[in-house]
Amino acid sequence: MSQETPSGKVYFVGAGPGAPDLITVRGARLLAQAHIVFHDALVHPDTLALATGAKKVSVGKRHGSPSVDQRFINRSLVEAARRHPIVVRLKGGDPSLFGRLQEEMDALQAARVPYEVVPGVTAATAAAAALGLSLTRRGTSRSVTFVTPRVGRDEAPADWATPAAAADTMAIYMGVGEAARVAATLIAGGVPPATPVAIVENASLESQRSVLTTLEALRKGIQLKPEGPALILAGRSVRALATEEAHRADPTPFRVLLP
Repeated sequence: MSQETPSGKVYFVGAGPGAPDLITVRGARLLAQAHIVFHDALVHPDTLALATGAKKVSVGKRHGSPSVDQRFINRSLVEAARRHPIVVRLKGGDPSLFGRLQEEMDALQAARVPYEVVPGVTAATAAAAALGLSLTRRGTSRSVTFVTPRVGRDEAPADWATPAAAADTMAIYMGVGEAARVAATLIAGGVPPATPVAIVENASLESQRSVLTTLEALRKGIQLKPEGPALILAGRSVRALATEEAHRADPTPFRVLLP
């Protein structure tokens, strides 16, 4: 086949939130069949080990650290599909949530490379499971919004706070590093300062840690020093959790930080 004609197919596979056994059966099967795997920085080593016969290429992006240029990733996927029958692009969580999936699909489409998306478990549902709460709750939480305050280099600020404030429950990705500003923005947008907040670090892993606090405490700048990826949950679902936690005889080991 010529270099211009793709010979393979690219599979965008969701690796899940961290724990290697939370990848889907389809995702695990594709890793076992893959010839080359381009993976994010935070994918668990045991998940990568499923790709027994594949060349593994790290193309991860970490905030504040040197990152692989997105254009390089796009070109690499196209070139790999011209040389390998099964190419896996392994993304943390679910590929379609804050993972630049559309940019990579657009590059493949422009090069006429076939692709398929295999969904994964996202951090918000893993964090909710870790806390023992439901993101939706009949009569209380009928809407959930997934947002991020993070914007790329040279991108204009986005209005993430308006849809977050309008939802009954919000899941805020990549916001813990600027938690005080996130909380101040939400409070300025009309969210009550006493709104309960749960922060879950390393959801689904043995190193998982949880904090139960309030927006006001976050705004005042409580010290949060996560050692791994962390997610903020806030709103009505977390309020129900906080109420239940306060009345339990054997409360879960949260660090409770209140103003």
